[in-house]
Amino acid sequence: MKLRELAHSRTGDKGNTLNVSVICYDPRHYEHLRRELSADRVKLHLREVVRGDVVRYELPHLAAFNFVLGDALGGGVTRSLALDAHGKSLSSALMSLEIADLP
Repeated sequence: MKLRELAHSRTGDKGNTLNVSVICYDPRHYEHLRRELSADRVKLHLREVVRGDVVRYELPHLAAFNFVLGDALGGGVTRSLALDAHGKSLSSALMSLEIADLP
């Protein structure tokens, strides 16, 4: 199943760093996504764009995760030649991640 079936996403940027939040539609799916969405897995999925470290922050009371993606915006908004210098499309790319079906 695709991640987008269980969660939605928001992004924000600061310089060359991108934050991608993954928010469960249903809090009951949080533990499943906690097992499926490691920082390493997110970095592997976005490896063509993310050059730096990926750090995962868990927000269980919100049934959400925040991923901080370093060196992900081609130098930052004012330096990047990318069509999406703010990285908004990376949230859509992350939502296409294939995850295990719910148990």
